[in-house]
Amino acid sequence: MGRIAVIGAGMGAMAAAARLAVAGHRVTVYERTETYGGAVRRFERDGFAFDTGPGLLPLPAVYRDLFVKTGKEPLEDCVELVQVDPSARHVFADGTEVSLPNASRAGVVTALDAALGAGAGQRWGDFLVRAREAWDRTRRPLLEEPLWPNWQVLAEREPYPSVPHKKLLRTRRAATLAEIGAWELRDERLAALLNSHALAHGLDPRTAPASAAVLPYLEHAFGVWYVRGGMRELARAVYERCVRRRVEFVFGAEVTAVRAKDGHAVGLELADGTVADADHVVAGVDPVRLDALVRPTGCRLDADGDVRAGTGTVRPSRCTVLLALRGARATGAAHRTVVHAPDEQTELDLLVAPGGDRLVRPTVTVLRPDDPALRPDGDHESVVLSAVVSGEAGWERADTVRACTDFLLEAGEAAVPGLRERLLWQETLAPGQVTGAAAAGSGAGEVSAPALAAGRGRFLHPANTTRLPGLYRVGDWAHPGGGLPHAGMSGALVAGLIVEGPEFRGSQ
Repeated sequence: MGRIAVIGAGMGAMAAAARLAVAGHRVTVYERTETYGGAVRRFERDGFAFDTGPGLLPLPAVYRDLFVKTGKEPLEDCVELVQVDPSARHVFADGTEVSLPNASRAGVVTALDAALGAGAGQRWGDFLVRAREAWDRTRRPLLEEPLWPNWQVLAEREPYPSVPHKKLLRTRRAATLAEIGAWELRDERLAALLNSHALAHGLDPRTAPASAAVLPYLEHAFGVWYVRGGMRELARAVYERCVRRRVEFVFGAEVTAVRAKDGHAVGLELADGTVADADHVVAGVDPVRLDALVRPTGCRLDADGDVRAGTGTVRPSRCTVLLALRGARATGAAHRTVVHAPDEQTELDLLVAPGGDRLVRPTVTVLRPDDPALRPDGDHESVVLSAVVSGEAGWERADTVRACTDFLLEAGEAAVPGLRERLLWQETLAPGQVTGAAAAGSGAGEVSAPALAAGRGRFLHPANTTRLPGLYRVGDWAHPGGGLPHAGMSGALVAGLIVEGPEFRGSQ
């Protein structure tokens, strides 16, 4: 079997490494930091611990499959998975609140009717039926197969179904997620609920294709899960699975170039001058960095014809505030609360505005895990506030960071009564930078969305194969896109392409 060099120790890269090692390959992972997990990091201080990347796990079947395929111990033997219920509590701009049961259509319909008025639950339930149709049409080509060579077919065809309109005596097909909210949900709060699923992935619902309906459907159908001890435990489990499969990790190893010979990737060059030979190279890095690594070979990965997700657009980022609170966590408090922005349209305008440096209070996600591992004792609580914001808001300025922190704290008070009075200390992780003691690795940075059909291809991601034979892309910035489940899927696709070759067509 061959030698595999993997750039980066993110979740997708480690998923690929474990699968390739089981197939008999000799796999070495080169990571420029001193730890594994990519954005799945932890920050610890004074007995408090916080997830600084993803805080919840949708679609855990992806990692269950990884553990089944790479060893005898199933995922649940390595981490404790807890289904979060309610899946989320929503606080809307008008003060209305609703808690949505996890993976229960009937429960969600009842909760929405009680909170928003009769008929609201039925409209949301009917929407989920149509979202399932879009999911069934796109799941395999977008998640389970390598990106089709004729990917334009996915880019042009909208899988979300048209809806009969009685007054018009015809059907009407929504082109964007915002049109679904306006035409089908017909309630600003239901529309805000729908839009929040897109915003969490850095998508503007006004331009995101209607196929983005699969995002709330995925959460509804498969539930939302938490890993006891924090999401970092999932990264630890995947890392340990790699080590057991004899994957070698080299930390503090800065890759400076991909080497090629006769038009084929043959290894890596490191900053210390080391040359690592390989039969295949797997890159779990963002497209800009990968282009720079490949440039010495003379191969242009960004040549016309490649899928370049989001090219020419402002990339959203995530701002996170970690809170150490005195006082016990309230009994029955929701694990996740979404506090919606008071002015969603302005929030979205600023999210995608090139060079914009204004800030308004964004939609904020508040995570309050009931987990003794994340607090010093029962008389304290650790809380994470986060929001998707523009990456061009002048985050190098201290006043911008302070303003965003204040906005997040203001929203947090709607989820945690008396928050400011309970505050012991806070730590802000701003986009593009790491502040203060958070230098342990925040995972702060650009937000990558899952791949979506339609939208003229702007919501697809570059294929796992590249124009340089022997070089493969994996992780958030490769097909099928960002998020913990999608990163795991990309690892499975890359492993399949290397083991079975170009004829690999995905899992059956």
